[in-house]
Order: sequence, then C-alpha cells, then structure tokens
Amino acid sequence: MSCLRVLFAIIFPPIAVIDKGCGSIIIVFLLTLLGWIPGVIAALIILNNPEN
Repeated sequence: MSCLRVLFAIIFPPIAVIDKGCGSIIIVFLLTLLGWIPGVIAALIILNNPEN
C-alpha cells in the first residue's frame, strides 16, 4: 500500500480502490455517502487486503 493510495483513501476513498473492481468502488462510494469515516475505513481495509 503506497503513501499516495493512503492519501487518496483519506481524501476521497472511491479513487483509492479504483483498480480493485466495480464492486469495491460501489461499496466504498455508498459508505462514503453514509459518512466519510466508514468510507475511509472500508477503503483502507480493501487496500490492505493481501489477496489482491
């Protein structure tokens, strides 16, 4: 996980997970609409996933 991706995850979470697939983008976008913090947490979890 690069520093630039972490910065994107904090500023606008859906941009940080743009290469992880459409489902991840939609989930993070919806969580960001519900509240900024849930979107950031979801983006960081998706970026920190070792499987992808």
